[in-house]
Amino acid sequence: MLLTVSGLPGSGTSTISRLLSEHYGVEVISSGEIFRKLARERGLSLSEFGAMAEADPAIDLDIDKHQKEIAHSYDNIILESRLAGHMAEGVPDVIKVCIKAPRLLRVKRIQKRERVTSFDEVLEKTVEREKSENLRYKKYYGIDIEDLSIYDIIIDSSKWNPYQTLNILKVAIDSFGGF
Repeated sequence: MLLTVSGLPGSGTSTISRLLSEHYGVEVISSGEIFRKLARERGLSLSEFGAMAEADPAIDLDIDKHQKEIAHSYDNIILESRLAGHMAEGVPDVIKVCIKAPRLLRVKRIQKRERVTSFDEVLEKTVEREKSENLRYKKYYGIDIEDLSIYDIIIDSSKWNPYQTLNILKVAIDSFGGF
């Protein structure tokens, strides 16, 4: 089985993917981590690297090509990224999960995670990053990231803590046949 976990920055996709990985003993592959690593290697912020990716489509296209290959060739794996559900189109035995949360809560989570003191600074960067990603996804793939119709399960992480969300997903995964 393939499980995809998608959501906007700060929604909780990394946390949920990690908890699911620990529970089921399966690997998580995170395109967000790959993107952050590439930004760090270049000494750039996520916003700066996002702007670079807007100017150089090869960055996103390489990451997404790798992600699609993983989705179509691995069994019993969790693929976590903004586009994971889209990259798994046509894959049998897949559950596509979207984790969502209101923007202000997501910004608070990002602020805490990245230890930034200015909420307004994180809000501005988050809005800028999401705008950049939305433009790129539409340009490269015709994907409207706000259209959640491809997902099998949509969970608002502002309503449940990570362990409650884990329990909800465990019921769905186990009912589907599990890993």
